[in-house]
Amino acid sequence: MKVKGIIPALLTPLTAQQKVNEPVLRQLANSLIDAGVHGLFALGTNGEFHLLTEEEKLKIAEVLVEEVNGRVPVVVGTGGNSTEEVISLSNKMERLGVDALSIITPYFVTPTQEEVIVHFQKIASSTSLPILLYNIPSKTGMSLNPQTVATLAKVDNIIGIKDSSGNFENIKQYIYETKEEDFSILAGTDSLILKTLQEGGVGAIAATANMIPEIVVDIYNNWSQGNLDKAEEAQQKLQPLRDTFQYGTLPAALKKAVELYGLPVGPPKFPVQPISGMELAHIQKMVEGYKK
Repeated sequence: MKVKGIIPALLTPLTAQQKVNEPVLRQLANSLIDAGVHGLFALGTNGEFHLLTEEEKLKIAEVLVEEVNGRVPVVVGTGGNSTEEVISLSNKMERLGVDALSIITPYFVTPTQEEVIVHFQKIASSTSLPILLYNIPSKTGMSLNPQTVATLAKVDNIIGIKDSSGNFENIKQYIYETKEEDFSILAGTDSLILKTLQEGGVGAIAATANMIPEIVVDIYNNWSQGNLDKAEEAQQKLQPLRDTFQYGTLPAALKKAVELYGLPVGPPKFPVQPISGMELAHIQKMVEGYKK
């Protein structure tokens, strides 16, 4: 399986009672597929995986597999702190019929590079599903170094990495170190989508695609057709939305933006609070700009 193109990092729609909003999750999936995305990625950082129960995670995956019905690949996050916990959830996701797994590095504990290699090798050997590594040092306190990624790229079912370090040099190193392998590098920072593609990456797992999927897809489609000016133009169009991410604890600002744009994804999961006051005014103004 080859993961490439624009894959939205799905928000998890919630009701006012903090329960998974299944009808809106189905609506979100369909609207994104209609916009031409190349896959769906659930239970990542913007999907609030760290605040959901295992039961909720399995429900989200089940709903997506059923609703998507093979139209695009469904990738789900099964990362956690203990190797055993990740293997258990990954096996359950495999039985539900997801297409691939995304596995974040352990967080809270800070394993060495050697420990994290063994962690991922054990997980990979416990499932037949393709695995995307997920590097997001700002949230986990550790970064996968390029040599570690090169080692893991040799494992048959470890097929790529989502890099959300925000550091383009890091992405370049991953691409360089894995060039001998059939291994996919995906941008996890939406400001670096075009640069990653130009450097040899294959796409992005993009949070901004929850609200403006057509614009994000335009970056990839124009790049692949050689229309670099149009690709750059589309890349720049993401910035006003990205600039509002600072107005709340992740993913409160994006959830509010998507809701104002027309899809009722609901509040963030507590303890994160919905956006209000001046921050809300900034987001409303940004959304109006896109609507025009």
